[in-house]
Amino acid sequence: MIALGAFNGSVTAAPSEAARREIAALIGALDGSSCRFQRNGSWHDAAEARAHLQRKYDYLLKKDKVDTAEQFIERAASQSSMSGRPYRIACPGQPEQTAAAWFGARLQALRKPR
Repeated sequence: MIALGAFNGSVTAAPSEAARREIAALIGALDGSSCRFQRNGSWHDAAEARAHLQRKYDYLLKKDKVDTAEQFIERAASQSSMSGRPYRIACPGQPEQTAAAWFGARLQALRKPR
């Protein structure tokens, strides 16, 4: 039993193909927009934001710390790992909002039946 418990504790999961597609679509939704992304008080264009989030996602993948799109939003796309400050997104014609809310809405839209 102890050996089985140790084995189960060491098993790591990877994102499913569906989760990988959702995460890629979330990153792509920002990159394909005219929105700006605020990180640690500085605004960045969508391409810079995409590159930053891709680096964070790649890091989390290497550490086996992201299995779902929700985990990607929580662990990579919501706040600075360094300062803990929330990321913000401002899109033309829309109120500024937290990145967590913006990505959460995009994920719901992706999962909505067509």
